Amino acid sequence: MPVKVKICGITTDDALQAAIAAGADFIGLVFYPPSPRHVSPQRAAALARAARGRAGVVALTVNATDEELAVIRETVRPDYLQAHGDESPERVAAIRELMGCPVIRAFRLKGPEDLGQVAAFAPRIAFPLFDAWHPQDDADALPGGMGRRFDWSWLKDHSGDFMLAGGLTPENVAEAVRLTGAPMVDVSSGVEKARGVKDPERIARFIATAKNAAG
Repeated sequence: MPVKVKICGITTDDALQAAIAAGADFIGLVFYPPSPRHVSPQRAAALARAARGRAGVVALTVNATDEELAVIRETVRPDYLQAHGDESPERVAAIRELMGCPVIRAFRLKGPEDLGQVAAFAPRIAFPLFDAWHPQDDADALPGGMGRRFDWSWLKDHSGDFMLAGGLTPENVAEAVRLTGAPMVDVSSGVEKARGVKDPERIARFIATAKNAAG
């Protein structure tokens, strides 16, 4: 099976069309104002309409309130909600109920022992997304999209569906898939020419490389 690919942090029509033309399975829309990839619900709704039926629409939030989630639900109607903050298993269950769609929970890994967190979430999520941990006291730090990777060998014995993120690029995604067996990969900064600005050529190369990586 070809690896499924998510291009996250889409903000423009050109980036969206580049991702879809290259065969992206998911596109990610970021609802987190500190991020350079943040989009308003209205802008996200237009992008989601253009993607509908061509790629899965993932709304990424960070410790969002019920009110913020309700706006996203009504305007964007995402196929998935990605919880990329500190949401507890109980909060994830409440988000799934409120949104009426599956939830992807992000886990920022400091070490292989952090994989143990997934079990408590497993009945409530579509699948986990594994990202790199980094200190949040850096003024420029974001929960994701920082271009940092973790030790992929931590995942060599992990079973079940998961999405791999964190520091992936067109140059290293084949190795990442080979080492982890990841059935899905997620990229944001690795396909940008400037922070928050997607590069269509890198998007196309990333997707082609990832989909050929599993042989």
